[in-house]
Amino acid sequence: MLAIVLVVIMIGPIIFPFDSQSFGTSAASILQAPSRAHWMGTTELGQDVFRQFLVGGRISLYVGLSATLIAIVLGAGLGLISGYYAGWRDTVLMRITDFFLVLPTLPLIIVLAALFGQSIFVTSLVIGLTSWPQTARIIRSQVLSLRERPLVQRVRSLGAGDLRIMRKHILPNVAPLIFANLALVLSGAVLAQAALAFLGLGDPVQVSWGTTLHNAFNSGAMSQGAWWYVMTPGVGIVVMVLAFSLVGHSLDRVLNPLLRGEE
Repeated sequence: MLAIVLVVIMIGPIIFPFDSQSFGTSAASILQAPSRAHWMGTTELGQDVFRQFLVGGRISLYVGLSATLIAIVLGAGLGLISGYYAGWRDTVLMRITDFFLVLPTLPLIIVLAALFGQSIFVTSLVIGLTSWPQTARIIRSQVLSLRERPLVQRVRSLGAGDLRIMRKHILPNVAPLIFANLALVLSGAVLAQAALAFLGLGDPVQVSWGTTLHNAFNSGAMSQGAWWYVMTPGVGIVVMVLAFSLVGHSLDRVLNPLLRGEE
């Protein structure tokens, strides 16, 4: 499922390019039902929904990947430091993490996006900065176990510094867990981007699945029976989020020592 989604949105716009400046030339082309000429119908401006769907998938995935990278780097870094040093550092960092965990994520994202502007960069940054706490918690719990293992104790007794131990011995052991968590964070980031764009807080210049839904509802597509306008990006969001979620949960079951019953 994930492979099909990625191939479609990466190769599709090359085969079926979308021109955001092109509009239908007649009233008959507005909100036209799916046909041979327009496989997924047209918009309220007479634009091809299928071509818009293909290019919109790229933007949704790009924002999701960018936000996930920010969240993973921040969450894994804080979890590594917190778990390795423990003590007062762990207490301070985990209290900060707990604070972000109890915050209502979507309202916080909406407020931050409204404050800092509507662009792809701001959207990615806002989603990334609100998606790291769970990653930090997971990595910290694993590092607390790794730091007490004989290998780490022997390396420390030989004079290895903290940074070397974390880089050479701790990080490689938690890397599979970070990779598994990446897919789960990515699915949430894609969904958050779609929610922001649907609420009108995304980049209005860039076409994404969320902005397509936003435009569809603003134009009254559903009241006019233009179901294709809403269903096409909606199905895209559901399939992409579901695919990443299933991959993430599968990787988590395979790579997470806690779920495998290991101590």
